[in-house]
Amino acid sequence: MSRVIYEVVEHDGGWAYRVAGSFSETFASHERALKAARRAAQEHKIPGDTRVIAYQDQAGIRHEETDRGDDRPSTSVNDPGQGR
Repeated sequence: MSRVIYEVVEHDGGWAYRVAGSFSETFASHERALKAARRAAQEHKIPGDTRVIAYQDQAGIRHEETDRGDDRPSTSVNDPGQGR
């Protein structure tokens, strides 16, 4: 099972969460970013339908693969700024 970590960080004059190098929208407060990260982490674990997905990697190569709807990752929220 894969593991996805949501990390709450200062970003763009406010707070956001980061997953695998990508940032969420910016929130006005640490508390709001933390709440959004926790919600996203929980939603990420919800099973769905099996589907074929297509995406392009950083080199511009197109890929297709089957994403099993019941193969959800383990998630957690890392908050180094906890208590701010």
